[in-house]
Amino acid sequence: MIAVIDYKMGNLQSVINAVEKVGGGAILVKEPKDLKKYKKAILPGVGAFGDAMRFLNQSGMDEAVKEFAHEGKMLLGVCLGMQLLFEKSLEFGKHDGLGLIEGEVVMFDKNRFDTPLKIPHVGWNSLNMKQQNPLLEGLNDNTYLYFVHSFHIKTDDKYVSAVTHYGYDFASVVQKNNIFGFQPHPEKSHENGLKIYKNFMEL
Repeated sequence: MIAVIDYKMGNLQSVINAVEKVGGGAILVKEPKDLKKYKKAILPGVGAFGDAMRFLNQSGMDEAVKEFAHEGKMLLGVCLGMQLLFEKSLEFGKHDGLGLIEGEVVMFDKNRFDTPLKIPHVGWNSLNMKQQNPLLEGLNDNTYLYFVHSFHIKTDDKYVSAVTHYGYDFASVVQKNNIFGFQPHPEKSHENGLKIYKNFMEL
């Protein structure tokens, strides 16, 4: 059974449905004390970084997630959930994250080129694999997944499993030991996305 952390941000049911579709079980976990009952957890999310961290801090779920990860249990952050794994975000101010992976969340540099990038980055885009990652097992280089985001991760290359090109390359899949992050939405990415959740289930 996989815990899906409920902090009122995003379409949680889609994540649960995706896990169940590949033969797994998933349950919403709302109370910090309940998270310790599980060995795997998904931190999903859509919305603003600051609002998400505020809720996690007020509920005590921030410390529960940190303890979960520090115990070596498998943690997967998706979209906003991936960004929350990092030290800080510059999204509409400066906000501290969970600090489980070194790095920060920054806005796309939309004026970096002659033709400004459209923000948010929405739609199908490909993964350029950089390092082995068990959640990418069975997926080919240049596999397409579905993205919706205006901010992206800046982190050390040693944590980057795949990059995606949108004007320039940004980290789209990361791993630090037992902690995994996907900027795209596997639950919106059809068979390729279901493969990611199946790989996580089978870790």
